[in-house]
Amino acid sequence: MQEKIDRVSSRVHKEKRLRKIFWITLVIVLFCLLLFYFVVGIIYNRGNFSINMEEDLYFDRGLLIYDDPEYKVFRTELLAPSPNVFDDMLSPWIPEDIANRGGGSHNGDEYLAYTFYIENTSEETTEYWTSIVVEDVIKNIDEAVRIRLYRNGVPTTYAKESITGEAEEGTVKFTNDNLVTSLYVPNFTPGTIDEYTLVIWVDGDDLECTDNILGGEFKVHMDFTANAPEVK
Repeated sequence: MQEKIDRVSSRVHKEKRLRKIFWITLVIVLFCLLLFYFVVGIIYNRGNFSINMEEDLYFDRGLLIYDDPEYKVFRTELLAPSPNVFDDMLSPWIPEDIANRGGGSHNGDEYLAYTFYIENTSEETTEYWTSIVVEDVIKNIDEAVRIRLYRNGVPTTYAKESITGEAEEGTVKFTNDNLVTSLYVPNFTPGTIDEYTLVIWVDGDDLECTDNILGGEFKVHMDFTANAPEVK
C-alpha cells in the first residue's frame, strides 16, 4: 500500500514539475516574442528613410543638414515619415514639381517624397560623400522599387538590375544589393547649399512587381560622410 502511495506521489510531483517547466518556458518564449516585436517596431516606426551625417562634418567642416530653411540647427539625423502603404504605381504619377515644394515631407498616397538641404556654414571650401544604403528588405520588394534622387533639381532614378542583368529602362543600376549609389561632391564652397529630394515608390511597370512581393518592406538611409563608403 505504501509503495502505491509513493508511486502516486512521485507521479503527481513529476506532473507538477513538468507543468512548472512548461509555464516557465511559455513565459520566456512570450517575453522573447514581445522583445522581438518591440525592437522591430522601433526600427520600422522610424520610417522607411532617414538621413545621417557624421558629426565630424559639422565640427571639422561646418556642414549642416536641415529640412526647414527657417530652422537651421546642428543635428546628425533627419527622419522622413512614410506613407501609410506602398501600393504599386507608375512614375508619371509623380508630380513634375515634386522637387520644388520646399523642405520636408510631401508624400503621395503611393510614394515617399522628402526634401532636405546640406549647407557649408564654414569659411573654407570642403568636400563630402553621400550614399544611399539599403538597411533591410523583406519579400524581395527591392526588385520593383525605384529611388529617384534630385540633387539641385536634377533627377537620377535608381533600380536593381533586371532579370537579364541590365539596367531597368530609364534607370541607373544599384551598385550592389546593399548600396544604391554613392556620390562625391568636391569644391563645396562656403555658403553653398545643396538641395536633395528623394522619392521612393514601387513601380507597377516592373516585371518583378507581382503578388510575390505583397506585404514586403524596404528600408534605406542616406549617409553624409567625410570619406568614400565601403562597398560590401
